[in-house]
Amino acid sequence: MTNRKILLVEDNPDDVELTKRAFQKNRIQNEVIVVNDGSAALDYLFRRGKYSNLPEPYLPAVVLLDLKLPKLDGFEVLSAIRSNEITKLLPVVILTSSNEERDIIKGYNGGANSYVRKPVVFEEFIEAVSKLGMYWLLLNEPPIR
Repeated sequence: MTNRKILLVEDNPDDVELTKRAFQKNRIQNEVIVVNDGSAALDYLFRRGKYSNLPEPYLPAVVLLDLKLPKLDGFEVLSAIRSNEITKLLPVVILTSSNEERDIIKGYNGGANSYVRKPVVFEEFIEAVSKLGMYWLLLNEPPIR
């Protein structure tokens, strides 16, 4: 399970640390690549700029995507992922504090595989991350590339 990377697209440093702590508490030892804005997420996924020399395999097992991001928001990132042949089948989990019905609908219509609202209580967040890790890193069979 540890060789499959997780791409965390999150601009809030507190949420980044909270997510990393939740992974540690759940003994999820996969490498977590953190990018802080939508543009950097696409640079990583499409091997542009400072990510142009990433070794194979570089694509993550799953993208955990916040919606409210600088430069490009989560919906724009999701759209770019789904419209690219290399990443169109990449699992994308929207992990956000937004519980707006329109955001949930827009996320699924845009091709999100899952929509998870960040729990406010840390213990609930640990449980949510455990389930995310169990499903996306252990149980889910990724598409053959």
